[in-house]
Amino acid sequence: MGQRVKIFLEAIKFQHTIFALPFAYIGMLLAAGGRPSWNQVLWITVAMVAARTLAMSMNRLADREYDARNPRTATRPLPRGLLRPETLKWAVGISSVVLTVAAWALNPLCVALLPGALLFLIGYHYTKRFTWLSHWILGFTDGLAPMGAWIAIRGSFWKLEDLPAWILIAAVTTWIAGFDLIYACQDADFDRREGLHSVPARFGIPLALILARLNHLGMLILLVALGIILQLGWPYWLGVGLVGALLVYEHRLVSPNDLSRVDVAFFDVNAYISVLLFVAVWSGLIWGR
Repeated sequence: MGQRVKIFLEAIKFQHTIFALPFAYIGMLLAAGGRPSWNQVLWITVAMVAARTLAMSMNRLADREYDARNPRTATRPLPRGLLRPETLKWAVGISSVVLTVAAWALNPLCVALLPGALLFLIGYHYTKRFTWLSHWILGFTDGLAPMGAWIAIRGSFWKLEDLPAWILIAAVTTWIAGFDLIYACQDADFDRREGLHSVPARFGIPLALILARLNHLGMLILLVALGIILQLGWPYWLGVGLVGALLVYEHRLVSPNDLSRVDVAFFDVNAYISVLLFVAVWSGLIWGR
């Protein structure tokens, strides 16, 4: 049983929850003025883990035929037969139930908006079949994390004072889209052969890397706007500066002629960025008072 659990967690890359969870906590901290209740922390964490498990289980199910034909992904547990599709289907179902319970425990608006969240969590995996905008749809789906946490605390998203949540969702959208553009460069030839849509497959790797840089520049601009609006303290600005340096480093790791270090750029650097921003926001809230 332990080995099966290990294989399942590896299949859904459970450790990559670290990409989205810190941004959910950022939305939570900003909405609560740095003082969320432990009950809110608990249920937001449960909701995020459930949403991430649901999304990645669905991703592996939706892409299993493509993964089996792609040399880069053919060694994943599902194509190799180490994991049964039924296991992932159960994971999708159970995660949906847990996410629903977490939404109910937070507030009625979270429950009311849950069908829309599920639509993106389940549906974004299929967008690559018909549009090269899939990178930004993925980014928006991940961007729902800070917005969802904000709504869990404030119970609203349409008021003027909810503007920071919209800035966060835009920042996460451009951040995720930027590094997904880099990651997709590895599969440009495969996507063309299979009729899948992505910017590298449609427009070429050089343009994809340029767009990735522009997206990450947009993320930094949005983070600057967030700090100005909320009057965050100096640790936040130090954190944003370090994030900028990490993004520059990330883009120096890859080029149209050398994608050998994409995994370092995709996994390691972006994990540092998400955690760093969480610490920066938390510290900025404290020192900005």
